Amino acid sequence: MAGIVFALVLLIALAYRGVSVLVLAPLCALLAVLFSPDAPLFASYTQVFMKALGGFVIAFFPLFLLGAVFGKLMEASGAALAIAQAIVRWLGAQQAVLAIVGACAVLTYGGVSLFVVAFAVFPIAAALFRAAQIPKRLIPATIALGAFTFTMTALPGTPAIQNAIPMPFFGTTPFAAPGLGLIGGAVMLGFGWWWLIRRAAAARRAGEGYGAEDAAPLQPDAAAPQAPSSMPFGMAIAPVVLVIALNYLLATWLWPALDTSYLADARFGATSVQAVRGIWAVIGALSAAIVLLAVLWWLAQRARRDQGIGLRAALEEGAGASVMPLMNTASQVGFGAVIASLAGFALIRDAVLGIAPGNPLVSMSIAINILAGITGSASGGMSIALQTLGATWLEMGGAAGIAPDLLHRVTAIATGGLDALPHNGAVITLLGICKLTHRQSYLDIFVVAVAVPVLALVCVVTLGSFFGSF
Repeated sequence: MAGIVFALVLLIALAYRGVSVLVLAPLCALLAVLFSPDAPLFASYTQVFMKALGGFVIAFFPLFLLGAVFGKLMEASGAALAIAQAIVRWLGAQQAVLAIVGACAVLTYGGVSLFVVAFAVFPIAAALFRAAQIPKRLIPATIALGAFTFTMTALPGTPAIQNAIPMPFFGTTPFAAPGLGLIGGAVMLGFGWWWLIRRAAAARRAGEGYGAEDAAPLQPDAAAPQAPSSMPFGMAIAPVVLVIALNYLLATWLWPALDTSYLADARFGATSVQAVRGIWAVIGALSAAIVLLAVLWWLAQRARRDQGIGLRAALEEGAGASVMPLMNTASQVGFGAVIASLAGFALIRDAVLGIAPGNPLVSMSIAINILAGITGSASGGMSIALQTLGATWLEMGGAAGIAPDLLHRVTAIATGGLDALPHNGAVITLLGICKLTHRQSYLDIFVVAVAVPVLALVCVVTLGSFFGSF
């Protein structure tokens, strides 16, 4: 038990200091093994850690790859910038906070990486907040609300990896428990927006303007990729609409209607379409959207006679960008598998499952949030929890009459709370893009990306406990 606690503390401390999780995860896992005399060191690494890491890569590599390629094409083609600019024009400077939240939400709900969104939207947010005299320190929280919260975990159909990971465990689709997802998303958006406009109003009453750069003209961030000329809005939004619509059609109608009896064959994993339709739907939707985006980009370049970055270069950059997030998350899954194999983990498991024993939704929420906070990763914490306790929660849910769809939605929303603690990689990257510090901006990030999502989780668990999945 002491070794597990020490390994977890060391992992979170060193990750906070910027040490790569790719290095940390196996070292901390093996450190925990050293405290457990009944666990062989090398076998724990090759037969447990690497097996779990490889299993995660096998299951989710296409989603990371396609998501990163789609995000890169949205950025390089100017589609992401076009969508953000259009939303800002429609809402205007007087609704600066809502405009930036809306731009981030549309892009991330359409499948664009939150890192791409942060780079694309920050220059617009800086200009808009300066014009409205809203403090620059509120920009990171505004982007976080639109990109890190309700579109990542709550809204039904989102292609985010956090909504995809529960599908093979529970045999669900990206649209699991849509009513509860919408309620959870509304709580996150409503309370997060209320907090930000309240903070902006307080700053205005105190006479605080944009910040130290009030008099300086807006300069493009040196770290941000140079955006090409924007696409027309109709062309830019088409791939986003296709991802959402095709995701629903494939998961709900096409795959269940086809004859997939061949999946029972051992060659194909002796599974069923219920277990794989969610993953297949996201793969099909993102693949089709990438093809459409490539065609639209080529047409837009031809019309403008604008060469810009080539399609091949964008595909290669997108594919390359998928590797590190995939391997970081897979390494965290391997860490969790090793911890779960140790004798001391049985005490932790029993303690977690002993919380509200008649309602697995409560133990799920607590365990996943804690693991997401420890690892600083929503997908990493979720993967560790599901790899170790997913089957148990599914069995408990079945015994309690809780639908797998409800388990899926609670699992997804539970990842989006403590994951955004200060050591989270997305938080650190966002602050770097905005050139702000934790001291300047983290309080507001904490409220909109940690406290409010936890409140939404409580609402969803309460409603789900009384009314079931809807």
